[in-house]
Amino acid sequence: MAHLIAPSVLAADFANIQRDFEMINRSNADWFHIDVMDGVFVPNISFGMPVISAMKKHAKKPLDVHLMIVNPDQYISTFKNIGADILTVHYEACSHLHRTLQAIKAEGMKAGVALNPHTPIHLLEDIIHDIDLVCIMSVNPGFGGQSFIEHTYKKVKELKSLINKNETSTLIEIDGGVNINNAKALIDTGADVLVAGSFVFKSENPELTIQELKAV
Repeated sequence: MAHLIAPSVLAADFANIQRDFEMINRSNADWFHIDVMDGVFVPNISFGMPVISAMKKHAKKPLDVHLMIVNPDQYISTFKNIGADILTVHYEACSHLHRTLQAIKAEGMKAGVALNPHTPIHLLEDIIHDIDLVCIMSVNPGFGGQSFIEHTYKKVKELKSLINKNETSTLIEIDGGVNINNAKALIDTGADVLVAGSFVFKSENPELTIQELKAV
């Protein structure tokens, strides 16, 4: 499978969000990556439900929604209703991860699990069969524009090995500090989906930047 590109809307120009969404629609990007932060699980606050609902009206590609929030279970059906196609919860925020993943799938969404930089891959061993996507955080969650954590490559290799051993079709997504200099190495190591925020939206030509990431 060719790798997927998911521009992170957190880095878009909020005063021109429709313009940026139309750019992503035109581009070679595959998904819209939307970070939802509550100011509790991470020290920042981002998009609320009405904003994502409005975004959905302009998006012609799947919404990859990444919940950086406590108690994600209480909002699963809400995110389905406002347009999420993939819903990712944090391992660190879920006391009953299997139940949470089943609830996401029951709503007809793909179920993802995100791991913070300090969380080891082996913790997913008993649940990898139930996960459609694992999002490896390659920066500490909460803010855009951070530097890529080099230890990520080791985690990608470990996760790919776990997926192959269990013969699952789980996708590996990398979120944080992705750019043209590390994209190929990440894909070669086993990544399937690259999330890119600042690198795309702060470039002189975001559409071309997406094209270059897709062509790696």
